Amino acid sequence: MADYVSVITPNTDLTVADFDGRGPGTSTNLSTGDIRRKYNFGSRVSELAIPQDPFFRFLSKAAKKATDDPQFKFTEKRPSYHKRYAYVIGFVDGGADVFTDSLMQISDSGAALSAAGQRMKLYMATDYKSQGNVQNIYNENSNNIDVGATGTRPAFFLPGQLVKIPGKASSTGTGTSGYQVLRIDAVTDSLSKTAGGGSKECVAVEGVVVKYDSGALEFASFYNDTPSAGGVGTATDDDAQVSDREIAGELEANRSYVMGSAHAEGSGFPETWMDQPYSSNHGLTQIWKTSMAMTNTARATVLKFESSEWARVWKEKLIEHKWDIETSLLFGSQYTDGSSIQYTQGACDYISNYGNQFSLAIATKTQDDFLDDLSSYMDPRYNNSQATLFFCSTAVYNWLHKLSGYFANNLETSPNLRAEMSLSGKKKVFGVDISTISTVYGDMNVARNVHLDGTNIKMLGINMKNCAYRPLVGNGLNRDTSVYVGVQTLENSGVDRRVDQILTEAGMEWSMAESHAIWT
Repeated sequence: MADYVSVITPNTDLTVADFDGRGPGTSTNLSTGDIRRKYNFGSRVSELAIPQDPFFRFLSKAAKKATDDPQFKFTEKRPSYHKRYAYVIGFVDGGADVFTDSLMQISDSGAALSAAGQRMKLYMATDYKSQGNVQNIYNENSNNIDVGATGTRPAFFLPGQLVKIPGKASSTGTGTSGYQVLRIDAVTDSLSKTAGGGSKECVAVEGVVVKYDSGALEFASFYNDTPSAGGVGTATDDDAQVSDREIAGELEANRSYVMGSAHAEGSGFPETWMDQPYSSNHGLTQIWKTSMAMTNTARATVLKFESSEWARVWKEKLIEHKWDIETSLLFGSQYTDGSSIQYTQGACDYISNYGNQFSLAIATKTQDDFLDDLSSYMDPRYNNSQATLFFCSTAVYNWLHKLSGYFANNLETSPNLRAEMSLSGKKKVFGVDISTISTVYGDMNVARNVHLDGTNIKMLGINMKNCAYRPLVGNGLNRDTSVYVGVQTLENSGVDRRVDQILTEAGMEWSMAESHAIWT
């Protein structure tokens, strides 16, 4: 006996056209069984309305990763080899600990350090969490990690290591002047010292100076609450806070780095240390629904221009559904309300709370200013620029092209139109127009996103390797964008109309906040 309703899969892949012929005199590829079935469109829905939905399109094509849990967890891993640095927060001068001396004079037993071979003892603290290597992010002051804060103790200093210690020429000078090299022979772990008006987690390193520089008279680091010119901080700023400082321009000049080790012939194996590169986070899926409803009388009526109103509504509802997902993935906030409804986190909310923060006032922003932004954001130690997409408002999209010499091949020369930034090409990627702007810090792949127009968000820098679109898939069910045909029909409800439904359940995964940026 044959089944009451056939559920044989059509011979060809379903397209929107399969659903177009719902009026008199038209045809359809769907059998009665097909009409009752649920079809998973997945990324196919992203084919519609490309210019309006570039972010979702890239996610659905290049950054899709299914989850089998509506509250999904994931792990971040940050390497530690380039984070073996610390700041001098104190030293031993004539047998006494010094933490509040505004003149951090490099000295040994009360006398100025004058040659290699002398001993030195320093107190070292750093500015990132050891658990997970979680670091400060530029201008993200709400989540800043102060130098010496709880959980930042540097565990990587070991006997036998060489440490490069930057110095300053004087208390009133700026920048650095030379450096000393110390070979560690003793480390005192798990210390807490009062420095700069607060308690700092630190370690003490002691050893022999193997390189002396007479130009370095002070330690280039943190002093008291009124550091001298060239130090990190100001008279009104907590000199332990570094989140608003440029890494290359300011912080690097004050960091003491491990620079290898040196051991005697025939010596034994050195000590080692345990890094903690992993941290975990979580995300939530969200359910989007869009319904299509029409009386059978309306469906059967042949109209001008587009004969089938049902087919027209079908196409536009698919675009509407995709539009809704795009805006949620841009502006949503991760939350679970009192009705247990889950909301996923959008790009703007995540990056505003955790990512790099920059300002962009088109009227006054110059190429020099923008290159300074890129130098902080595209630091190769923390961000892979080639994986970054820049989504811009229309005004910024125009501004970037003008800045890069898009018009008249730079015939309108000015200090803001130089070869450091140039439009090197335009291409379609997944159907989205991408402009490639060459800069000294790598190529910027730029796409216009009209949803940013009229907001205070001018541009987003999103590292596509560090985000993912997470549709819910498990136990034989795929909750990625699916069409449920005939949710209500005359046959199954007695009501003389047809209702179809588009449903998506998915969430956003965001990781490595330091690789994302926002310009407001």
